Amino acid sequence: MMELGSIVDFLENKVVLITGATGFLAKIFVEKILRVQPNVKKLYLLIRAPDAKSALQRFNTEAVAKDLFKLLKEKHGSNLHHFLSEKVTPVAGDITCEDLGVQDSSLKAEMWKDVDVVVNAAATTNFDERYDLALNLNTFGAKNVLNFAKKCVNIKLLLHVSTAYVSGEKPGLMLETPYHLGESLNETNGLDIHEERKIVEDKLKELKSDSNADDKSIKLAMKDLGMQRAKHYGWPNTYVFTKALGEMIIGHLKDDMPLVILRPTIVTSTFKEPLPGWVEGIRTIDSLALGYGKGRLTCFLGNPDAVYDVVPADMVVNAMIASIVAHANQTCSQTIYHVGSSVSNPVKFSRIQRCGYRYFTEHPWIGKDGKPVIVGDVTVLNSMASFHKYISLRYLLPLQVLQFLNFILCQAFASTYTNLKRKINFVLRLVDLYEPYLFTKSLYDDTNTEKLRRMVREAGDEENVFYFDPRIIDWDDYFEHRHIPGLRQREFK
Repeated sequence: MMELGSIVDFLENKVVLITGATGFLAKIFVEKILRVQPNVKKLYLLIRAPDAKSALQRFNTEAVAKDLFKLLKEKHGSNLHHFLSEKVTPVAGDITCEDLGVQDSSLKAEMWKDVDVVVNAAATTNFDERYDLALNLNTFGAKNVLNFAKKCVNIKLLLHVSTAYVSGEKPGLMLETPYHLGESLNETNGLDIHEERKIVEDKLKELKSDSNADDKSIKLAMKDLGMQRAKHYGWPNTYVFTKALGEMIIGHLKDDMPLVILRPTIVTSTFKEPLPGWVEGIRTIDSLALGYGKGRLTCFLGNPDAVYDVVPADMVVNAMIASIVAHANQTCSQTIYHVGSSVSNPVKFSRIQRCGYRYFTEHPWIGKDGKPVIVGDVTVLNSMASFHKYISLRYLLPLQVLQFLNFILCQAFASTYTNLKRKINFVLRLVDLYEPYLFTKSLYDDTNTEKLRRMVREAGDEENVFYFDPRIIDWDDYFEHRHIPGLRQREFK
């Protein structure tokens, strides 16, 4: 069992490169390091932007201007911008390009000379992203980040943020083990990353030569291709498929680079730092919670007894930082960490639902008419079959009636019909995408993460600073007093 020195001391004078720096987790990571170790030497933030000035602008508007930086603003006051200009260098770039698209050659040389740690947090998290984009970012992007890290002469570690859902929909306990090049989830042979790229290129060529294909139909065809390729090899969607491929490619090409792959489950709003309930971008379960609070959701899809693996974002970030310190300079090592709650402090779907009911009963949403929305018990549909039955009785039947009336009354209900049809298609597509998560039977083993927690605990007094033990969460308190109020606050902004 290795020992862990002080995390805060390790960060002193270090240079870290973070990709996807304006993403949800990356921003929390940047804020935490700047707050706990102001003597970090430099954070290079790779941001998609045409030039350095617009990269800085994006960092200021998408990170510094947010509540997330409230504590840093209080701590540094009017000196904040000076502090940030010394510690943070936003870099215009793009992980889909060689050398991460960094144009400025002297900046590139400086990075290769100084960078100690590379954190790859860039990804597209849309479940049904276009296949060409997802493959470029999640798979080949990961390879480009690895190649860049290899050029850094002082590199001590590459931390790659993946997702626990690379294991697909297999029921049971998922282990913290790597996926190897060519491996598929359903034993289908022939998975080859370069072949996948060729399939994309051929499909794009074919679409572009078709005179009827407009941007919209090309986009849809690329989305469908991704889902089709993912399902062919046993993954439920394009996102987790391309993330699994990304893990494979860097595991295969890493040579002696120390590598940590961190696989969080469903990342939710912060537990307590820098403020409780901070979230950005309405995520999976949140759109359902808000729909319920607004009285729009009359049925709820999901198995009430399913364990829903959620983890607050600040815990994920603390695990990221601890894993960097634990594995820096361990040549040839590759360690995988599941960061979630399904093993250490499981929360069931029914409990989250009860929290939503209690919260919106005590703090009702005020409707457009100025009256509070009364939430009631919702119909819980615990299988896809019952969902399709519910939809057809409640919506598809009225849709057929509308269609018939439309036919008799010369399209008088045309707009109502198209609206309803659009809504139903939207719901059906959403459910199709989220189905693996709503009826999940997977649990994510966190033995490695538990060892890491123990190391932090034994190293002394930093456990309260870099906390990532889900056992400290009281889920009722978290959902009712932190997460849902945080979501609601975001809605009003």
